[in-house]
Amino acid sequence: MKFKSFVIVVIVVFSSICFSSAQSGKWLSLFNNDLSNADYPAGVWTVENGVITASEDQCIWSEKEYDNFTLNLEFKTADGTNSGVIVYCNDTENWIPNSVEVQIADDHSAKWADSDKTWQCAAIFGHLAANKSRVKKPGEWNKMNVTCKDKIITVKLNGKKVTQMDMALWTSGTKNPNGTDIPSWLSTPFAELPTKGKIGFQGKHAGAPIWFRNIIVKEF
Repeated sequence: MKFKSFVIVVIVVFSSICFSSAQSGKWLSLFNNDLSNADYPAGVWTVENGVITASEDQCIWSEKEYDNFTLNLEFKTADGTNSGVIVYCNDTENWIPNSVEVQIADDHSAKWADSDKTWQCAAIFGHLAANKSRVKKPGEWNKMNVTCKDKIITVKLNGKKVTQMDMALWTSGTKNPNGTDIPSWLSTPFAELPTKGKIGFQGKHAGAPIWFRNIIVKEF
């Protein structure tokens, strides 16, 4: 009986490893079509024809944590939109200092066009500006790719690489490597931030909506 139990345990473990390996390198939807595997406040996020949006400034989170992965998505802004894609989040209740936010913003509006470059679209919010603003005008769909490999984060917007960060260089919670100030509410040095966490999306922030669709992830 002991030998039989041992064999069953080996089979279960082996099957789990095989399943995990099969998922690695395969594109999968981050959320179910009905958001049943997402974590968000009831009634805030809705989905219609594959497009998700929020009625309040509340985030939606993946069920599982991710470390090395690439994320593809499409987003559409409105006039003045300020949102974000959140990676490496280890505390969803206090996510702002405990994650990395890839900024989404309507850079065509004066509010964001005249803001600090690290507050504009595809920047690592408060830390590293994109090398070029490539976000389309409100009402048009944009394609974004975010790749996270340990401490290296790469962002592509509409087919072009615009941001790449080595988190190991951000050893301070108050100053960026170039000497500029980090917003006071982003107090955790990225060099100390765990490189595994949940993926999230910011909701209707600053009174302007955001729409997402075709959100897929591939682990590696």
